Amino acid sequence: MPAMKMGPKSSTAEDPLDLSMLPEKKDYRRIDKFAREYLRVPKGAGAGDPFRMRGWQKNEIVKRMFPPTGKRPRQGVVSMPRGNGKSGLAAVLGMYALLADGVEGAQVLIVASDERQARIVFNTARRMVELDERLSEQVQIFRDRLYVPATDSMLMPLPAEPAALQGFDPTLTIVDELHVVTEPVWDAMALAAGKRAESLTLAISTPADNVDSVMWRLVEYGRNNPDDRSFALVEYATPESYAIDDREGWKIGNPALGDFLFEDAVAATLKTTREEPFRRYRLGQWVGSANSWIPWGVFEQRADPERGQPEAGTKVCLGFDGSASGDSTALVGCTLDGHVFVVAAWEAPADDQRWRVPRNEVTAMIASAFEQWDVIELAADPWGWRSELEEWEAAHKNVVQWNTAHAQRMAPATDRLYAAIMDETMTFDGDPRLVEHINNCVPKSTALGDLVHKDKRNSTRKIDLAVAAIVAFDRAAWHLANPPKRRRVIAH
Repeated sequence: MPAMKMGPKSSTAEDPLDLSMLPEKKDYRRIDKFAREYLRVPKGAGAGDPFRMRGWQKNEIVKRMFPPTGKRPRQGVVSMPRGNGKSGLAAVLGMYALLADGVEGAQVLIVASDERQARIVFNTARRMVELDERLSEQVQIFRDRLYVPATDSMLMPLPAEPAALQGFDPTLTIVDELHVVTEPVWDAMALAAGKRAESLTLAISTPADNVDSVMWRLVEYGRNNPDDRSFALVEYATPESYAIDDREGWKIGNPALGDFLFEDAVAATLKTTREEPFRRYRLGQWVGSANSWIPWGVFEQRADPERGQPEAGTKVCLGFDGSASGDSTALVGCTLDGHVFVVAAWEAPADDQRWRVPRNEVTAMIASAFEQWDVIELAADPWGWRSELEEWEAAHKNVVQWNTAHAQRMAPATDRLYAAIMDETMTFDGDPRLVEHINNCVPKSTALGDLVHKDKRNSTRKIDLAVAAIVAFDRAAWHLANPPKRRRVIAH
């Protein structure tokens, strides 16, 4: 069938599309029947054939979003690797919402990082219209939208910008590649979708390259709240227990593998792609930041929560990294055999802009630590804390200044902890705050070794516990290698 020309038609059918052959109930089975009856595969394998949803698409994704019982969720997230037909499925759902959901004045929005990305799904839907004469009689094709005069309904692509999303009343919003969408954009979409008795904001995306993202927040919510019927999460990912080249693992994470996703193409990609993006894009795994200091998930494996904090009287070294207000203040200890533990941490509440570190409380906690353990050394970053550091030096023995901005000292210390983590020669108390700060660290290579930094200037992702841990671990290792010499007593 020849392709249609762009622009509105001179006339369209006055009556809505004949849907008498579809199931009456507007759930996933109606969508499946609509796709097979009216939609054709626009390109690739099976181009021109009726669109038949695979069993996993219908029963694992569409059924969750359009359930046979109860109301539809208000929000949904599908996390999956690339190449599993997300654009085609998104176009099917968009076309159903436009033509067959029984809604007058339906508004279907396709939202992506920019208009070019949003047009990928839009162009797939447009081509589906062109391939069926009955749809061609119903739908007017414009450059920026598909319009159905009989029901005053439209489908249009939009960039992921809060201003571009104002003024709409969507029945269905499809977010293509949620991992590049910001919190304000998601909030704008969620707020716009509350004006209808039934509306769905559905994101279909590969995992983000950073856990400091709206997608990770939503995935965590879905994992922790599986009984919330207003929110639906569907995840496809290769379990981390599988080796990166294990093809059985590929099949778990890629439901289309061996169908319209070809195994040899995935194998070829493995040869030329770095590990972190391969895990994200081809295995659907969360790997933290693409530039993380410690590979995602490795530090957590060193947790020994049963050991926790050491017993009273144990020889330890303490590392201190302080702030005045914006960052957190951290006190971390380490035993001489390499067990790291959080002594205390202070961080501003999110809703308190006037919060300041309780300095007296910090001083009291340090005094308590000296009483509880045999503190061989407290190494403290003096920035912003020189007065207190003088007090600590006067009150306790073995207090030293440790400038964490001094690369000649900090780079070797950073490399020392990194090697111990990777070689499995250290443990920690399992404190989730330390895990978070370690995973927030981004390395910066220098001639002396790596230094850790935040991911960007003024980032809200804290790393102070990680810095204090680096200092404490380094000093404990030094004291283990350099025990105090015993004075030799000669008997007369």
